[in-house]
Amino acid sequence: MPAILLAGPAAEPITLAEAKTYLRVDHDAEDALIASLITAARATVEALTRRALIDQNWRIVRDAWPASGLIPVPVNPLRAVLAVHVVDAGGAEVAVPADAFTADTARLPGLIRVGRGGVPAPGRALAGIAIDIVAGHGASADHVPSPLVEAARVVLAHFYEHRDVPGPGAAFPARLDALVAPFRVTRL
Repeated sequence: MPAILLAGPAAEPITLAEAKTYLRVDHDAEDALIASLITAARATVEALTRRALIDQNWRIVRDAWPASGLIPVPVNPLRAVLAVHVVDAGGAEVAVPADAFTADTARLPGLIRVGRGGVPAPGRALAGIAIDIVAGHGASADHVPSPLVEAARVVLAHFYEHRDVPGPGAAFPARLDALVAPFRVTRL
């Protein structure tokens, strides 16, 4: 079940000023580099934990409704279901009523329960269902658990200090695993 990023986070878990302080950089010559490393650090922590740190909009694409009525969400934590569409036989998107779905946002991975009989069958066999969701801990860095922000700092510092080091010398520090391990989302 693929997930497609529709809109990335509006902010990063670390500001440029915070990153420069953490890296002990007191000039502006590397601001563009550091900004790109912040994004890369966030994406790395998200990949390691299977969590979106800051709220992002995603589209889950499915071929058919599950027989169990439960759709595990591949991007977590699930915050809300925004919209659901099926593609009819003519190729047009048809909105499915929101009351046909219940989002279990307390569970990791999040689950979307599909109401029996309340959803039309897709009109095409492949990618006939699109579910738009919001996933993340919140709209700003204040909502992200502090160990995950610290993990992003560790990755940022590692990327900054080892940007020219190939191979085993570029391995992440051991403390990164200790920071992210309690936050890893397992797959169903």
